[in-house]
Amino acid sequence: MNVKLLLTGIAFILAVSTNAQGLVGKLKQKASQAAEKALEKKVDEKTGGNSNGGNTSNENSGNNSSGGNHPTNKGGGGLISTPPDVNQNLSDAESAYKTGSYGEARYAVQQAMLGVELEIGQKVLKSLPETVSGLKKEDSQDKVTSTGWGWAGLTIEREYNKDDMQLRTTVANNSAWMSAVNMYLANGGYAQQTNGQQNWKQTKVKGHRGVIEYDESTGYKLSVPLGQTSLIVWEAVNFATEQEMMAAANAFDIDGIKKMLGEK
Repeated sequence: MNVKLLLTGIAFILAVSTNAQGLVGKLKQKASQAAEKALEKKVDEKTGGNSNGGNTSNENSGNNSSGGNHPTNKGGGGLISTPPDVNQNLSDAESAYKTGSYGEARYAVQQAMLGVELEIGQKVLKSLPETVSGLKKEDSQDKVTSTGWGWAGLTIEREYNKDDMQLRTTVANNSAWMSAVNMYLANGGYAQQTNGQQNWKQTKVKGHRGVIEYDESTGYKLSVPLGQTSLIVWEAVNFATEQEMMAAANAFDIDGIKKMLGEK
């Protein structure tokens, strides 16, 4: 047999075999791709997603990037404002004390005191005037909060509005505010000057010493201590004069507020 012819035949056979293997490989690849697409379609039908190269198109805002259905909260009742039940906590404190659970007894006493504090705060809030200098109260802005117990951080807030005028009233137990006001009061006749204009001075509201301030950007601020730990602060925006600010403050029953807070 001719060696050249033999080699040519072997080369032809190898070429045919190689081409056949390549064709089989391509057929396998196409079959695999078709199977993957069919599987992705089934997954999409069940999950409502779009499995396209691993990316998900969120037509529904409730779907996350993994194709799962995670609805977004669109509303709810929120939390109910429930001050601590004073009587129940006192009863719990007594029971815990008798069984030697002093930690629980202490906690219950704290909750009872917090409940009393919030009740007093609500009474003070209700005693504030409905309107001041023609400005009506904003019911949605009424707040009574406490960051602790035992007169630590009690805050009572009310806001009055009319057109572009606003009066914010805050009754608070705030050590930082008290320190600032007491510093002003301790300085006697000292008054800071800026460009020849007086920024603050001492004054009196219904016989109670206080400090009135004025700032071009924020307006008037009047602070009056109510005993050792509490004070009342008025912040007035777009009030024309100091006299208007003082007239608004005089509409409040300062002695009554002081008494309800137990201040001397």
